[in-house]
Amino acid sequence: MLVSSETTQPLQFSNKTHNKKLYIPSLGLALVLLISLASPASSCTEQEKTSLLQFLIELSWDGGLAASWRNDTDCCKWEGITCRKDRTVANVVLVSKGLAGYISESLGNLTRLQHLNLSHNSLSGPLPPALVFSNSINILDVSFNRLNGILDKLPSSTSARSLQVLNISSNLFAGHLPSTTWKAMEKLVTLNASNNSFTGKMPTHFCSSSPSFAVVELCYNRFTGSIPPEFGSCSKLRILSAGHNHLSGTFPDELFNATSLEYLSFPHNILHGVLDGSRIIKLRNLITLDLGGNSFSGTIPDSIGQLKRLEKLQLNNNIMSGELPSGLGSCTKLITLDFGGNSFSGTIPDSIGQLKRLEQLHLNNNIMSGELPSGLGSCTKLITIDLKSNYFNGELMKVNFSTLSNLRILDLHINNFTGTIPESIYSCSNLIALQLSVNHFRGELSSRIGNLKYLSFFSIADNNITNITNTLHILKQCRNLNTLLIGHNFRGELMPEDDKIDGFQNLQVLGIGGCQLFGEIPLWLSKLENLVMLILSDNNLSGSIPAWIKALSNLFYLDISSNSITGEIPTSLMDMPMMKSEKTKAHLDMKVSELPADATLSLQYRIPIDLYKALDLSNNMLTGKIPMEIGQLKAVLSLNLSFNDLTWQIPESICDLTDLEVLDLSSNHLTGAIPAALNGLHSLSAFNVSNNDLEGPIPSGGQFDTFQNSIFDGNTKLCGTILHRNCSSAKVPQATILTKEEVFAIAFSAFFGVGVLYDQIFLSRFFLRTRR
Repeated sequence: MLVSSETTQPLQFSNKTHNKKLYIPSLGLALVLLISLASPASSCTEQEKTSLLQFLIELSWDGGLAASWRNDTDCCKWEGITCRKDRTVANVVLVSKGLAGYISESLGNLTRLQHLNLSHNSLSGPLPPALVFSNSINILDVSFNRLNGILDKLPSSTSARSLQVLNISSNLFAGHLPSTTWKAMEKLVTLNASNNSFTGKMPTHFCSSSPSFAVVELCYNRFTGSIPPEFGSCSKLRILSAGHNHLSGTFPDELFNATSLEYLSFPHNILHGVLDGSRIIKLRNLITLDLGGNSFSGTIPDSIGQLKRLEKLQLNNNIMSGELPSGLGSCTKLITLDFGGNSFSGTIPDSIGQLKRLEQLHLNNNIMSGELPSGLGSCTKLITIDLKSNYFNGELMKVNFSTLSNLRILDLHINNFTGTIPESIYSCSNLIALQLSVNHFRGELSSRIGNLKYLSFFSIADNNITNITNTLHILKQCRNLNTLLIGHNFRGELMPEDDKIDGFQNLQVLGIGGCQLFGEIPLWLSKLENLVMLILSDNNLSGSIPAWIKALSNLFYLDISSNSITGEIPTSLMDMPMMKSEKTKAHLDMKVSELPADATLSLQYRIPIDLYKALDLSNNMLTGKIPMEIGQLKAVLSLNLSFNDLTWQIPESICDLTDLEVLDLSSNHLTGAIPAALNGLHSLSAFNVSNNDLEGPIPSGGQFDTFQNSIFDGNTKLCGTILHRNCSSAKVPQATILTKEEVFAIAFSAFFGVGVLYDQIFLSRFFLRTRR
């Protein structure tokens, strides 16, 4: 079996390509593990010992080999060396030894060397041609190093070479992969050149010279041009992978003559065209078909159902449309099905229930509608269901989720589902993420959700759920909850003050915004010791900001905007440890590492490691001065005190917030001058003091020359060149000039960055209603 996750071993790419994975087929592994049956001899030849010692000398770091590789000992007994009975070196295997430096050409003097494996080290420089074009080496693996340069061309007149497996993946090679080189490789079976910087066209002539050629891996390079039709003559080709390049054009007709293909993968290129049903069925041995991230159009042909061995089908992020074919249900070995990011319409066919092995189902970001088929409950091995951002409607009662005992991720947000949440969902005891926000679910939450002992992420924001007190008492049973988003429900209810609400010991993110809740900020929140983000905005909460707020020692994002909070800003708020310390990183310990992160607009399941530290008290009824202690919040990047009843002057200490990017003091009753030192906040990109009673000169230069006049509106006593109002006696403070590019590099992206969770609660809600 080939190229499924069950039949290959993953090789992890280096940091160069952001932790990408490459799968080496079982055939390649078998050849790589092919070791000579010869046994160690009494001693090796002096010539070969000299060649090996020369290799050792040219290393800048030998990884401890020198302890074994000594001139006074038999080299056949050295670490990593295997010899034949005739005292010649057969194998040099030095994997993950920490070797650094150059690969010596002296290894080419090992005239009977068959297997050379120097993978997973830190070797640099070129790859000696004598090794690639050796008459004896049949397995050469130098993957996961820092080798660079180009591969030398082999003259077309060169006699046949012995090389069967060449793995040069995960290095820094560049230039072309010369086609003439492969003409002399009559025994070549596997070529892996992935994760380099090769350019030009994909090489050809593989199969014309090497009839046994079976594997070619060229992904994560910079190849351009079209897919060579010569691959169609590769009668034994089983793997063809060239994803993450710049290939264009359509699939050549000849390619479909390679009927032994099991793994066809070209994701993230610039390919286009349609999937021709009459051609695709020629590849009846396909196990994996991955064409995601291209520009394929048209529909999925019904003949896809004839690919009985298909386990992975990825067509995500193309421009395909139409309804899903009923024939898809005949691909009963499917494990992964990803059609997200297209324009598929219609309903999910009930025949999907025939996919008994299906583990991953991604149909997100399409325009599909209708009710979910009851047959979905027959896909009992499902681990992930991602149907977000469609138009699915109706109740979910048709689907018997209790049969999906393996389900770990269920994402149905931004749809039109109605009714109550089906009780059968709570039978999915392995769920770790349940995303139901932005639908029309109603009623109270069932107590059975407490059965979900592994649940870490739960969002039901923007529905019509009622009884917040009961909801919190139920959810506290989910001891592993890390993120809880329940805003835009419970409209007009009373914020529970019950001190028996506890059990959320692992909760880090809590969103209860947009509920129009009455009452005060409840004391039970003080028990949430691990809380880092708290969103209580858009409610009707009254009373003052409690002094115990500083007890939340990990809190670095607090939003209580748009309430009816009164009193002065307490100085205890200035003692919050995470907002004071610039040295302490804002961090979420997300334990659900396998959850997918949406790379588009929103945070779906994962909070970024480094989060925006923000304090938003805007649109309340706060009075009194801005505390002088405000300057202690040195880690805060966004401070919003707008739309309150604050008085007196802007404290000079606010200028101590040297990392501040957003400062909004608008619509208050502030008096006095704008502190000139504000122009020393070089990160400040969003600033607003409109609708106050400020006076005197506006600082000029730097960022203040980039701000719009409107941020000073409503302050009739202010003057300065930006307002075209002369200051008769006041000096206008100057500041170090920043370019506009420097200022707007941060700009309002920072301002909107503080709302990473609002995608769940506000942005997605707006998007859905606009779309409808």
